[in-house]
Amino acid sequence: MRNVPTTKKESMYFGMMMCGGMVLVMTMYNMLINDVIGHITLAEGILNLVITFVVAMAVETFVVGPVAKKVAFSLPFDMSKQLKVVLILSTCMVIGMVLCMSVYGLITMSFTKGLHGEPLLSSYAFIVMKNFIVAYPLQLLIMGPLVRGLFMKFVKKNPAAA
Repeated sequence: MRNVPTTKKESMYFGMMMCGGMVLVMTMYNMLINDVIGHITLAEGILNLVITFVVAMAVETFVVGPVAKKVAFSLPFDMSKQLKVVLILSTCMVIGMVLCMSVYGLITMSFTKGLHGEPLLSSYAFIVMKNFIVAYPLQLLIMGPLVRGLFMKFVKKNPAAA
């Protein structure tokens, strides 16, 4: 598979690129749907973005990434088909990241806006649903292809040498 990371260094770069893109879009989406844009300063927005990126990278690196790979590669499918591998691994990653980062979103929302008497579990389920319906197509249709293309162009310039 020529356009996927094959070394730890490549995996780190790929993960940072993917995480950065997803965090940027998902943070903007969540700020928009929660009516935060216009109510915080640019500095607060950037700080929120940086903190969210650090949390997401830690979650992806130490929890979701290893579990998603273990689950994806234990499924019975033809691993010689690169598209299938990418789709299955991406699906596992999105599910894991949405479940974990929605906990982060629930915590930050409870500190900033409060839950307004809503039960914790239903608030979490609603956040998961809202995030998944954007994150999954974003990952499969936009960020995945974009990051893979940028990865091939700037990180893995000579795939034959890797």
